[in-house]
Amino acid sequence: MTSATLLSSETLPPELPPEASAVTTRSRHRAYLRTTLVFDTITLGVAVLVGYFGRFGGDDPRGSDISYLIIAPALVLIWLLSLRGMRAYDDRVLGYGADEYRRVTAASLRLAGGIAIAGYIADVGVSRGFLGISFAVGTVGLVVARFAARKRLHRARARGVGWARQVLVVGDTPHVLELVHTLRREPHAGYQVVGACIPDALLAPVPQRLGDVPVVGSLRGVADAAVAVGADTVAVTASSELTATRLRRLGWQLEGTGIDLVLAPALTDVAGPRIHTTPVAGLPLIHVEAPEFRGARKVVKGFVDRAAAFAALTVALPILAVLALAIKLDSRGPVIFRQIRVGQGGREFGVYKFRTMVTNADALLAELTARNETDGLMFKMRDDPRVTRVGKFLRKWSLDELPQLANVLFGHMSLVGPRPPLPSEVARYDGDVARRLLVKPGMTGLWQVSGRSDLTWEDGIRLDLYYVENWSLAADLTILWKTFGAVINSRGAY
Repeated sequence: MTSATLLSSETLPPELPPEASAVTTRSRHRAYLRTTLVFDTITLGVAVLVGYFGRFGGDDPRGSDISYLIIAPALVLIWLLSLRGMRAYDDRVLGYGADEYRRVTAASLRLAGGIAIAGYIADVGVSRGFLGISFAVGTVGLVVARFAARKRLHRARARGVGWARQVLVVGDTPHVLELVHTLRREPHAGYQVVGACIPDALLAPVPQRLGDVPVVGSLRGVADAAVAVGADTVAVTASSELTATRLRRLGWQLEGTGIDLVLAPALTDVAGPRIHTTPVAGLPLIHVEAPEFRGARKVVKGFVDRAAAFAALTVALPILAVLALAIKLDSRGPVIFRQIRVGQGGREFGVYKFRTMVTNADALLAELTARNETDGLMFKMRDDPRVTRVGKFLRKWSLDELPQLANVLFGHMSLVGPRPPLPSEVARYDGDVARRLLVKPGMTGLWQVSGRSDLTWEDGIRLDLYYVENWSLAADLTILWKTFGAVINSRGAY
């Protein structure tokens, strides 16, 4: 660790007292929980009404032993209790990814099955059509409502005003800094670092910081340090001094305090499906599967890519014709721009795009090199003078990339994958970056939905390598869905 890493606390502005920070966190958590509960209640109320009017219209229901004025609110109440029973309001999953949606869906389906069985056994004459419509609308509605609430929470977290976990990071200095960087890379995830505990050997007589993270204790006083800074989560990363015995005792010390213990192994950039935990001799051994670059799933991915590209080209033909005419009328030159890129295995191919620049754009590049606004091997400018008027519109909405559907159809590219690099970029690749060439490049990818041109070169490479080693058909569908949002918001498009 360099002297620049450890900074005196006197050089940085004071922070909120731990008590005030903890109160703010709890109030934000309660507010989000109340909002979620209100959204769920309204959604279920609407679902029950849709089920009632969808089955009976304006007529009085007949054949029921119990009035629907009792059945409807009782169903909403039981449904909410079912969600609570499945821990769909647990703060460990609330606002945190697919597990929240799975619990909501499982609670709804189990309740539907339970009511169907109970109704059959008790021979209660409740309309199956009413229940079927209500559960179908309610289940979908709950997922949509949770998704909307989660997006709202993410925006609030990005502004620093949303509910987030207060995290105390524990471990060796390099691993602590790496974990802090990882957590801060995606603020919408909701893990706010409030302090760090490092080995005694790295502590100085005066309060110190790791960057802007205060060092609040050693590895021998983690529980007390967590209480002192108002942390609700202790994230333990790698350290030679954190033995199994010491870690077990830390878990005992945190019992009953309401503080969660999270283990952050040094294993990074590996997705969950590749990780399997197996208990061996009382130890939870983590098995990491090798990345999959060929096989049946690759064949299925290729078939889905080409079928989807063919369907999209067929539907988009009128739009492509209109865009081609606009390009032709706006400036002189060809409508389609063909550029050599490098694909899977280092094989070069011509990528098709609508022309968005003047015809002598390559000749003008040398004059603009000094105005490059990105690091690494790419050239990017927000106000590139080579871009035409129609080109600016096409780039803003990513319409210039539609002809790449032909590349997907021909098998040069995938719908989802790493960004297709130029030969000049590949010539300067080192061993790690060259792993991007193990799969086909994509029209969209993690780089597209994470900021596009706003990303640094390092972040773009990190996302591409993560996709290369952790791709899946389900992840592809998620990225395609997020691409629509990224295009509509025009994030990083220039």
